[in-house]
Amino acid sequence: MTPRFPEPAVTPGSTPLAARLRELVAADPTRPLASDGDTVRTRAEFDARTNRLARAFADRGVARGDLVSIALPNTVRHLECSVAAWKLGAVPQPLSAKLPDVERDAVLAVGRPALTVTVESDVDESGHDDEPLPDLIGPSWKAPTSGGSTGRPKLIVAGQAACVEQALARVDGLRLDRDGVMLCTAPLHHNAPYMFSLMALLQGHHVVLMQRFDAARTLELVGEHGVTWLYVVPTMMGRMLRLPPEHWDSAALGSLRTVLHVGAPCPPEVKRGWLDRVGPGTVLELYSGTESQAGTAIDGHDWLAHPGSVGRVVRGEMKICDDDGRELEPNETGEIWMRSDGPAAYHYLGAVARERGGWESLGDMGHFDEDGWLHLADRRSDMILVGGANVYPAEVEAALIAHPAVRDAVVVGLPDDDYGRVVHAIVQPFPEVSPAPAELREHCARLLSRYKIPRSVELVEHPLRDDAGKVRRSELAAARRPVAGSRPSAEGCRS
Repeated sequence: MTPRFPEPAVTPGSTPLAARLRELVAADPTRPLASDGDTVRTRAEFDARTNRLARAFADRGVARGDLVSIALPNTVRHLECSVAAWKLGAVPQPLSAKLPDVERDAVLAVGRPALTVTVESDVDESGHDDEPLPDLIGPSWKAPTSGGSTGRPKLIVAGQAACVEQALARVDGLRLDRDGVMLCTAPLHHNAPYMFSLMALLQGHHVVLMQRFDAARTLELVGEHGVTWLYVVPTMMGRMLRLPPEHWDSAALGSLRTVLHVGAPCPPEVKRGWLDRVGPGTVLELYSGTESQAGTAIDGHDWLAHPGSVGRVVRGEMKICDDDGRELEPNETGEIWMRSDGPAAYHYLGAVARERGGWESLGDMGHFDEDGWLHLADRRSDMILVGGANVYPAEVEAALIAHPAVRDAVVVGLPDDDYGRVVHAIVQPFPEVSPAPAELREHCARLLSRYKIPRSVELVEHPLRDDAGKVRRSELAAARRPVAGSRPSAEGCRS
């Protein structure tokens, strides 16, 4: 199959990712490389198995430049499939193992992979040779999928070739040093946990996969494995902070050198709770998209000096513009536009970038302060225009979560004949707690301007976000859209 995306330039002498794995085997063949609670693979075992698996993939028609879709749960097998694809010069493409057939088919129609690996159709590599394959450098090292706020699938093909020099070019800024222990708490079908797990594996880390996130078990695993690099998202961080004190009292966290979080705005009280428990020098926050045109970073010390910021630009370029494309002054909120300071960072399959004069936007809103620290507001598509005034859901959600009875909250806009749209809050209380909608609205009134107060409050008993902290506001809003002409009740409801 001819690649449907540009091939990045590769410097002569670059190291294929398979060659890096052989180097790790030579250095310490019996050191654990990946485990998932059920399975442990040493470096030598992992290398041999992926050699056999690559040959089994080749028997099914996989060749250099092809996509290999991987719809597996968080297991060592998932990582083995990615590395086997690299060994053929193919591009691994992670998918959720829980996607309904219709959604999976839509993604596969965009990607047209040469092979799709699922739990039901896993590939048997037994009987194949486990000797090294000829070294190949594929045109990309990953191609995660995203539906974004639209729900329409697209593949984001990384602009870095499958060689050490390109795939690991940013590793120092992530503090992913050599031979540590990385704990992956989130699903591998999301870009960040997938990317960091593969980078950690290539750095010789023992990559410990959680098949399902559990707050208490996360703390235990840090001590059991001597985890040095922990990946979490704010939803997980909040759940862990709410554990009974004895869990933290018995936790052995001394091995931690980095706690990295991405994926969603982090409520200030959650951030401070983690800074108190593991130290501000340990916590690192990143802001970027899967497209990775540009990014910011901030550690705990800088966050305490600039509360609420997601950091200064450390890669690429960013600017804040209004709807007409005019660059805004510090402290003015607008749309965040980015561009790479080098070769193309990615290529879409199934989508076209939102582009203006060489700059691209992912739809996020925010502002820079006078010193160049970025503060996020919300996605442009999530912003609620109430009677001409902008309401950013994250601000309202933070106010709701500050109520002691609220475990989580998601805010969406619903149509209104008078205001155009009004704020609707979907609230998950803590178990055995039932705050009245009027009580929550009064709480918000003490923290927010009048037009930002939820017009209606809905109480639910189920989680509002997945384990990676993701939420599809458009789907939640569509399911609650009132009949034309009706107005949501301020008294709320329970569902």
